[in-house]
This record gives sequence, C-alpha cells and structure tokens, in this order.
Amino acid sequence: MKYAKLINGKIQIIDAFKPVLTAKGAIIKVLGCGLCGSDIVKIKQATPENEDKIILGHEVVGIIEEINCRVRDLKVGDVVALGHHYPCFKCEYCKNNSYSMCKTFKESNISPAGFSEYIKVDENHLKYTVYRMNQFLKDDEKAFLEPLSCCLRAIRRAGFEYKKDNSMHSALVIGLGSIGLLMLKGLRAFGVNAYGLDVSQERSILAAQHGFCFEDNKKYDVVFLTAGSDGAVQTALKHVIDGGKIIVFSSVKDELTAFSNNEIYYRELSIISSYSPAVEDIKLSSELINNKIVEVKGLSSKYSLDNLQQAIDDSIEGKVFKAYIEI
Repeated sequence: MKYAKLINGKIQIIDAFKPVLTAKGAIIKVLGCGLCGSDIVKIKQATPENEDKIILGHEVVGIIEEINCRVRDLKVGDVVALGHHYPCFKCEYCKNNSYSMCKTFKESNISPAGFSEYIKVDENHLKYTVYRMNQFLKDDEKAFLEPLSCCLRAIRRAGFEYKKDNSMHSALVIGLGSIGLLMLKGLRAFGVNAYGLDVSQERSILAAQHGFCFEDNKKYDVVFLTAGSDGAVQTALKHVIDGGKIIVFSSVKDELTAFSNNEIYYRELSIISSYSPAVEDIKLSSELINNKIVEVKGLSSKYSLDNLQQAIDDSIEGKVFKAYIEI
C-alpha cells in the first residue's frame, strides 16, 4: 500500500505493507483525509532527529474492512470518521478533565498515518473516537469530525453548554480560516450569537455568506483566537468585555506574542487555552455533522495522495480554504 511519510524534510509517497491486526481493533480502508494546519506545522518544524516519528494526517474518513472486537454496533462495511487520540481516564490530568495532557492521549495514534491507503486502529479508538457517518454526506464533509470536535472543546471550555439557553451571550472569532469558520458554526449550534473577524477580505466575505458578520463598535463576552499574532491579541483585548474571556486556540511562530499583565489584572479577564478534544466532543461532533446541524458542504478542495505536496503548498500560500486528500 501507499502512504505519505516525511523523509529528509520532504513529503514522499512510499510503499509499505498493509497493517495487520495483532490485537483487538480494526483495519480501515481510507477514503480520504483532511489536511490540518498542525500537519503543516509538523512538517515545518521537523528535524532529522524527529521526522521519523511524525504521523501525517488524522482527519480520516474510511470504510471498516476488518474488525475483531465488538464495540457498540460498528461492523465491516461501515463508513466512519474518527479521532486519533484517546485518554486513559485514570491519571490526574483525566480526573481534572485535562484529557489532552494525559500521557496516554499524547502517545495513542492511528497507524501508520492518515494519508495512507489503510490504517490500523485499536479497540480504544473504536470505543472512543470512531463514529459511523451519514451516508448522504460527501466524504470531505465527514472528514470535519475531528476538527469540529476540537472547536467544540474550546466552546465548552469557554463555559457554554449544548442545548442550554446561550442566547444572551455573544462571541467573536478572530481568524476565519477553516477552523475559525468551524468555530463560528459550532457556536451557532450552541445558540451563541457568533461574529467573525479576519484581516482577509476574502475570508470575511465567505464568513458573511455563511451568516457571520462583524460589528466593530461591539464588545463581546468571549473572544476566540483562531489566529496567532500580536495583532490578533490586541484586537481580542479591544473587543472583549471587562470580566470577559479570551480563548486561545492557535499557536504562534515565536513567543513574542503576549498579553498585557495589567490589562488582564485590572479588567479581570480570563485567558483560557484549548488544544484537543475530549471524547464527548468527538461524539457530539458526529451528531452535529451527521444531522447537518453544522453544515460543512463545499468547504474543501480535493487532491490526490500523489499531489499531497501541492495541497500543502497551496494551503500555505492561501490558494485553498481547506484541502482534502482523496486516497
């Protein structure tokens, strides 16, 4: 089978043996995989010492080809989407709901990579991260399961609960790439009045087409940073209400980006970070996408596995909104 691997700093499509089950789990024939910004970060930050450990691709859609354990009602032939990490539920991090800090969470993953013709997942993946997807959705829509679940985690860390009355709250999302737009759609699913802002006119127009605008003279209860820069931080501070929350959901190229200590102190602002989803976020993401409560139709541009490098280049250059790699 073919899969993508980083070798000497370059993407190469190599031949490898198809994975086999040596323990409880499943073999999934990959239909496609979304390209995440974190994949690009991994490639850019790779070193000769760590690149062999880098797994590329995790927003997977596929068909269960083989399964040797009973988990819920998953079976051969099911078209599924999945997450790639799960926690132990036993450590101090898990007990404090900091699942993405769990050692098991950090070490668990699919094998060999999302950009692969086949992957192997273990029994815990099946229990906690694999969900059957609506057959009427296109495959590139199903691939949004994992990234949407990351957004839902951030929304819940902001204090919002699903199916609660959040209509008195407003939220601003700064940075309207695919994650920013997903964040807006997730907020709307939670009943929050959601607004979006980006320095790119093209992305602002796209957000407006999906029903999200920006009001410059407005203060917001919560501001989500889905873009990392000094400018984004200052914009967040400008638009968040006193006593409000800023949710950091982005990495930065260097550590120069900083919040003003005194502004946080005197305004009693809460700065909260959010990184990866909990298992309940993945489950909720499957419900929202399968029932089309969160619509993700038409957001992706498709590439073949052999053209993965082109998809990466186009994404870096801003030529596409979201790349989806068909396998």
